[in-house]
Amino acid sequence: MLVNLSDVLTVEGKTETAELTLQMQSFSNGTDTYPVKEMSPVSFTFTNVGKGKARIQGGCRFLFAAACDRCLADVELPLALSFDRTVLSPDAVAEDEDAQDDDQTFMDGYELDVEAFVYDEIIVNWPVKILCKEDCKGVCPVCGQNRNERECGCDTFVPDPRMAVIKDIFNANKEV
Repeated sequence: MLVNLSDVLTVEGKTETAELTLQMQSFSNGTDTYPVKEMSPVSFTFTNVGKGKARIQGGCRFLFAAACDRCLADVELPLALSFDRTVLSPDAVAEDEDAQDDDQTFMDGYELDVEAFVYDEIIVNWPVKILCKEDCKGVCPVCGQNRNERECGCDTFVPDPRMAVIKDIFNANKEV
């Protein structure tokens, strides 16, 4: 979905608003894919802030289906986006030596690719770790039991590898 920003980028003081509904069914971060359970329309305010510059403000809300990173339980992941970015017209990008064309991969000439813009915002705001609860205990590394449901009683003691030499000395003395 493309939004033409030529008026906002060329007319000083121009402001436009829009509320758009995305067709996004899922989000993929390169590792996993997360289905979209709910999504609000994306609200935008486009404001000219100088020659060839437009400020994009707005926000939206998502509810994704995900799995807990520790115990693999199903989790609903709410994500509220609030954005405030400045974009440049193709002419301004050519004139501005500091402008990075990589920063505007969601712009195609004077048009904003809304799906790509929102995708960039999701990537920036995506949580590092998805947990079912703050104190999730995860799964047992021995038997795979979800420790949030019950303890399995497996021996999960992992000795400090730096102590292996001392353990070898004790074991050698036992044999004598």
